Order: sequence, then structure tokens, then C-alpha cells
Amino acid sequence: MSTDPRQAFENHERLKAELRIRGTSLAQIGRDLGISGTSMSLVGLGKHRSKRIERAIAEALGTTPEKLYPERYREGGT
Repeated sequence: MSTDPRQAFENHERLKAELRIRGTSLAQIGRDLGISGTSMSLVGLGKHRSKRIERAIAEALGTTPEKLYPERYREGGT
């Protein structure tokens, strides 16, 4: 996970913009999953991990969690 808070925030904003372009949002994905917006943001910012949330975000963007969050899925990682 990113240790630079500024980089994490920039990545989070890019993620939200990509979701908006595709007609959805972190909040909408959270509602679909029954998960709070706060939890969605914490995962998006890299402060918490949830493979379920990461997978849902990646699916909404037409990619995989490994491609969306490479730093979280490095070889040998969880």
C-alpha cells in the first residue's frame, strides 16, 4: 500500500473520476454491496484492505484488482 498520503489521495481522486466517467461511484458500489461509503473510501485510499471491495471497484472499471492495485498484489503479498 502507498505510504505517501498525497499519492494515495491522487490515486483515490483518479479512481473516483474513472468511476464517474463510467456512470457509477464508490458510493453506488458501496450501496450495491451493502457497505458504508466510509469503508469504500478507506479502501480506495489504501488505508484498509478488502478484496471484496477491490474486486467490485475493479469490475466496475473493467479490470482486475491486480491491475488496479498492483502495490497491493505484489508477488508474495496477500
